[in-house]
Amino acid sequence: MKRRNLLKSIAVGAAALPLVPAFASSTEKIKESTIKFSLNTSTLRGQKVDLPQLIEIAAKAGYDGIELWISEMETYLKTGKSLASLKKHFSDVGIIPVNAIGFAPWMAQDVAKSKAGFEQMEREMRMLEEIGCARVAAPAIGATDPVDLLAAGEQYAQLIALGRKMGVMPQLEFWGSFAPFHHLGQALATAAAANDADARILPDIYHLFRGGSGFEGLKLLNGNAIEVFHMNDFTADKPRLEQKDSDRVYPGDGIAPLKEIAATLKAMGGTKYMSLELFNEAVWAQDAQEVANTGLKKMQQFF
Repeated sequence: MKRRNLLKSIAVGAAALPLVPAFASSTEKIKESTIKFSLNTSTLRGQKVDLPQLIEIAAKAGYDGIELWISEMETYLKTGKSLASLKKHFSDVGIIPVNAIGFAPWMAQDVAKSKAGFEQMEREMRMLEEIGCARVAAPAIGATDPVDLLAAGEQYAQLIALGRKMGVMPQLEFWGSFAPFHHLGQALATAAAANDADARILPDIYHLFRGGSGFEGLKLLNGNAIEVFHMNDFTADKPRLEQKDSDRVYPGDGIAPLKEIAATLKAMGGTKYMSLELFNEAVWAQDAQEVANTGLKKMQQFF
């Protein structure tokens, strides 16, 4: 067959084929994220209310769940009550424990300190398993500068494996003012080095700003990589490097590009808990229920 006829035959044959994309997954529309709302109990720390009251306040305001602190669980147990009663309290009011905040030094470079951190994590995971909390924050406690991100990834992989056994999955967290592990890029590298499908990152508006990460890097994450996202805002009242946790304000009361961030989170798919986390003394001086109500409305406006 002459070259001209061969090309003609190929063209006709191609035209007769169904128009199926070469990479179907690249053209499929990702289902928009399911957004739920959580109250991190730090937001009401200054009001000095106990854990059962915090749960009731969150439920009354309309949150789907709360993020509690391990220290609050320990205080609760010291009153003579049990984890079973705490689990029942969550069930009775109709919200769930979304995540828990602890400070185990699992990422320490010192072998003995890391081992102690893993043991602490295991104890705390057992407590969380008993109340039906499926997640625990895993900040880089114990790490010193500079962090070997590949080695940290190996440690995180071990922590994920422990979490699978316990049914409580660690959410890798970075803090903007914590020099050894302050940037989204470090968290991404560590999670990638873990090479585990259950790796998750726990970002925070304030920490993304304070550590200099910015917000465009969130677009590199797929929908499953974020299950909990700490919501707050920051102002221009102080230079970035001088801002502290206590400077956080309600979402929408500052200058963070929250509309754009919300659009990014909604577009990536998966189920996400937007969790209000403030440490603001002015907020702590207000009525606890009013703060919870206001915080939920402030978050909902973006979703």
